[in-house]
Amino acid sequence: MWRARRAAVACEVCQSLVKHSSGIQRNFPVQKLHLVSRSIYRSHHPALKLQRPQLRTSFQQFSSLTNLSLHKLKLSPIKYGYQPRRNFWPARLAARLLKLRYIILGSAVGGGYTAKKTFDEWKDMIPDLSDYKWIVPDFIWEIDEYIDLEKIRKALPSSEDLAKLAPDLDKLAESFSLLKDFFTTGSPGETAFRATDHGSESDKHYRKVSDKEKIDQLQEELLHTQLKYQRILERLEKENKELRKLVLQKDDKGIHHRKLKKSLIDMYSEVLDVLSDYDASYNTQDHLPRVVVVGDQSAGKTSVLEMIAQARIFPRGSGEMMTRSPVKVTLSEGPHHVALFKDSSREFDLTKEEDLAALRHEIELRMRKNVKEGCTVSPETISLNVKGPGLQRMVLVDLPGVINTVTSGMAPDTKETIFSISKAYMQNPNAIILCIQDGSVDAERSIVTDLVSQMDPHGRRTIFVLTKVDLAEKNVASPSRIQQIIEGKLFPMKALGYFAVVTGKGNSSESIEAIREYEEEFFQNSKLLKTSMLKAHQVTTRNLSLAVSDCFWKMVRESVEQQADSFKATRFNLETEWKNNYPRLRELDRNELFEKAKNEILDEVISLSQVTPKHWEEILQQTLWERVSTHVIENIYLPAAQTMNSGTFNTTVDIKLKQWTDKQLPNKAVEVAWETLQEEFSRFMTEPKGKEHDDIFDKLKEAVKEESIKRHKWNDFAEDSLRVIQHNALEDRSISDKQQWDAAIYFMEEALQARLKDTENAIENMIGPDWKKRWLYWKNRTQEQGVHNETKNELEKMLKCNEEHPAYLASDEITTVRKNLESRGVEVDPSLIKDTWHQVYRRHFLKTALNHCNLCRRGFYYYQRHFIDSELECNDVVLFWRIQRMLAITANTLRQQLTNTEVRRLEKNVKEVLEDFAEDGEKKIKLLTGKRVQLAEDLKKVREIQEKLDAFIEALHQEK
Repeated sequence: MWRARRAAVACEVCQSLVKHSSGIQRNFPVQKLHLVSRSIYRSHHPALKLQRPQLRTSFQQFSSLTNLSLHKLKLSPIKYGYQPRRNFWPARLAARLLKLRYIILGSAVGGGYTAKKTFDEWKDMIPDLSDYKWIVPDFIWEIDEYIDLEKIRKALPSSEDLAKLAPDLDKLAESFSLLKDFFTTGSPGETAFRATDHGSESDKHYRKVSDKEKIDQLQEELLHTQLKYQRILERLEKENKELRKLVLQKDDKGIHHRKLKKSLIDMYSEVLDVLSDYDASYNTQDHLPRVVVVGDQSAGKTSVLEMIAQARIFPRGSGEMMTRSPVKVTLSEGPHHVALFKDSSREFDLTKEEDLAALRHEIELRMRKNVKEGCTVSPETISLNVKGPGLQRMVLVDLPGVINTVTSGMAPDTKETIFSISKAYMQNPNAIILCIQDGSVDAERSIVTDLVSQMDPHGRRTIFVLTKVDLAEKNVASPSRIQQIIEGKLFPMKALGYFAVVTGKGNSSESIEAIREYEEEFFQNSKLLKTSMLKAHQVTTRNLSLAVSDCFWKMVRESVEQQADSFKATRFNLETEWKNNYPRLRELDRNELFEKAKNEILDEVISLSQVTPKHWEEILQQTLWERVSTHVIENIYLPAAQTMNSGTFNTTVDIKLKQWTDKQLPNKAVEVAWETLQEEFSRFMTEPKGKEHDDIFDKLKEAVKEESIKRHKWNDFAEDSLRVIQHNALEDRSISDKQQWDAAIYFMEEALQARLKDTENAIENMIGPDWKKRWLYWKNRTQEQGVHNETKNELEKMLKCNEEHPAYLASDEITTVRKNLESRGVEVDPSLIKDTWHQVYRRHFLKTALNHCNLCRRGFYYYQRHFIDSELECNDVVLFWRIQRMLAITANTLRQQLTNTEVRRLEKNVKEVLEDFAEDGEKKIKLLTGKRVQLAEDLKKVREIQEKLDAFIEALHQEK
């Protein structure tokens, strides 16, 4: 009977051990009080119950550390009584063998259950590769060529890891020793009393241990356990990252011959880019989530962002403001760690230091380019995509640091501008605010917390990050102050979560890997964790990135469909307005209108080459004569015509023509040709096209015309070649036939008649209206005009007496005219007599020349005989023939230069101007304006946003 009772006791003890070993998942401090003794002590003293201190740890869903539950040890109550001691060794041997069997069986069952549970947890840790289900059909029969099965096998738990998770053999040995003492020879009563006495001594020792020491010991073991699982998790994630990288690389090589689908985060980033163009002021149209990184200057915003992006991608300076404009960083997963700008195709390899330096330099250049003159910061956003294996998918916006004082070198409105930029981003009700606070400085010096509390008073979308915790722990006299900051008790702001990070030792040359190792090492040894001031899920930038990513995608899923519905309504309103105002016009946005105008302008430039040579020469010859006729009449013909004989006339003409050709004529001809080209080009550009004419292009065409003309310069060699041609043409005096002679006479008559008409108009203005106009139109002469009239009449009397009078008045003649006028009561000045004589003699000379020209119509015969035995001399006709021939040859030469060279060069300039305008968005906005343009622009943007949102929502549902 006593044998059965003892065997039952052993079975119950072993069963308790089996249950205990199968429920334990963590290593906890071993108390000196043995397990069985403790159970016996509790059974005899029911009022005394040993309470295990409760661990105050809470893990949120985004913590990367595994939360392992604790199970209390339960033993079945055992009743002991006095049994007579019998020295029967076979029964004792059987009982010991039975005890050994249960111990081995319990250990095996507990270890197997623990190993199975650990394996299930690891299997849950493996990322979901359901997105790559489409890969399987392409290489299912050659899977060993594309997937490294050996690497997958190595990723599974090794025997050493299983051994670490197996039951503690030392504890089993202690339990075995306890049972051995219990089942030793002797009376059961003695054994029971011995066990009871031992338990009393252990309980006394246990009571000597303070609660604080027990909590510290348990906390330390918990940290060790968490760090162990953290290392296992990081190793598995690293291997998983390499495997995903291998799959993505093989897909990039085109193994599957399928077009790779755009990632979800890239689609979302494109939506934000289009939205930023459509609604730059971030008004009610744009409520899509972004992670907005705000903080005081030098608080560590950029360093936190770099740790999340796993690369040192931003410019840095010691205390100097480096972030001068917002930088939108889109993080996505990819096979290679690269970065590229939205408007550039160049990829920067973030694993190479030279590419990192080039990327930082490019960001700095873009920031300085965005900042206008006289400003320090700019609201224009720089869009950057960063891809790499293992990156958390999200969109972050790094804003300029908030400042309290404007220092020298900054614009006076820098502080207000930074506040306005930060508020513009944070007022988005779905923006996630990542508030960065420097832990190494006094909390009272912070400015950004007040700003964040104003924009998000309830803290529903704010995540607080305390940086430089290593310096804070070292310098802050009261560690509890850090706990107050993390718990949100020191600031008026509230937050969704609180985190503490370390972003390096302050050395700008530190690598991301070195910073991560330093951060893990610091928190492993930090008193902040050991004293429970910080929770394990609140530390390291890795936990921060996981938390931010989860919050970001939660906000995206909650708000994206509402935004899509809003844009659908906006699109309907815009389409209705367009149909009511412009029912017969296509919806062309500014870029499409510019392309249409560009084609029209190029067509009009090409039409210049279709102008006939005759038209070019007529225009050029007429315009050139208008420019040089005054010089020919006044400076060449009149001085030569006043000579007494033909020899002197020809000599004077040759000298003056040579001087004119060497200095003025070629340059004047080129100017005429260039102005003629401009006039023709302007005529084609501004000429209405009838019903097809669209006045919306007028400003653009005018700007293109002016800029093209400004850039165009005539060929420098044109003057030299033209000078030679003109000189040769003016030296020729041989008129070949009567037709050319008559043409020269006609040209001379026209020139002289035009000059005579101008002279008569000048005289009429000088002397006032004649008697007809005075009687018909009731006009009177002024006193000055009356003096001029009397002087004119006196000079005309003198010319009638001497029709061969020279061009200049002698001094005695001036005195005679003045005295004659004074005798009639008219006071005149000698200068007035000279001015009046100039016009009177000019009219007299031109009338005489016209009469002589009429006489020379029959002089071609005498010209052929060189005017021998003839009183008629027509050298002036020969002069005008030389001028006329020079004009014709010059016009022909300029026309050839225009059609062969200058029109093409002008067309090239127009193309360059159009290309420059196409790249200048501000220019297009300035030149293509109006309600029609803006309405079409808004309609196109809204359609594009809606289409991208619909595609993103569809991809988001497929991912679920």
